[in-house]
Amino acid sequence: MPDLWTDLLGCLDITKTSAGDGVTAEYDGRNQQLEYHRVFGGQLLGQFLRIAALTCPEKAVKSQHAIFTREGRADEPVRYEAVRAHEGRSFAAVTITATQSRGVIATASVSMHAVEVGPEHQEVESVGPVLGPEYTLPLDLIPWETRASIDLNATTIGPPQFEFWMRTPAVAQEMAQALAAYATDLTLIGTALRPIEGADQRGNGTTFTSAVTSHTVWFHRPFRTDDWLLLRQHSPVLAHGRSFGRGDVLTEDGVLVASYGQEALLRFTEQR
Repeated sequence: MPDLWTDLLGCLDITKTSAGDGVTAEYDGRNQQLEYHRVFGGQLLGQFLRIAALTCPEKAVKSQHAIFTREGRADEPVRYEAVRAHEGRSFAAVTITATQSRGVIATASVSMHAVEVGPEHQEVESVGPVLGPEYTLPLDLIPWETRASIDLNATTIGPPQFEFWMRTPAVAQEMAQALAAYATDLTLIGTALRPIEGADQRGNGTTFTSAVTSHTVWFHRPFRTDDWLLLRQHSPVLAHGRSFGRGDVLTEDGVLVASYGQEALLRFTEQR
């Protein structure tokens, strides 16, 4: 089995199987080789973004909204159909559908924009220094360096907030959006669980059942993932069997480069 990093990069190397009619194109994407029976949503987010970049190479993705309709099977490749719904001088829109033999497993609406210059401002909490190597805390499914002062695998009660630093091995900047989106899918449910006594993110299938239903990422500025990035997130609400979380991606210098939000099914196996 290849190492997780090499395997992930291979999954993001998308193959076009049909050029279609100039508006529609088809792609194949293989799945990560994980000890996990279903397709990880972060993989689909990354593949959606790579397909959008191939569909409209003259523009950059500014947002992606993905809906996960059913569980994807890890033992079956995913087939994608991309439709260029619009492409003008400034903006483009691409709709992508991911299917397996049982039907549609996910869809994505991707909005793209030709890069422009103009006034800038941001208002976010300042970023502290990168945590030292003593805070190294591996996160399952993320095959690169991550550092955090809070362990989401612990059942310690705390506010529904979490942040971690990450840095990938050297990689082309064109992969940054897909790799960052992949990372944003992993820890928002665990963040929502922090105030719940006796719960931690490893309890899926035992103390609770969870599944991401929708995930949105907005990209504000170009960035690299082989430089340090801070993912700062919180969950403002958990109610009616659903969790919601949102976060920001910031550079070591405090520049806001992306934001994200996620809703997930989150059912507890016993009343709390």
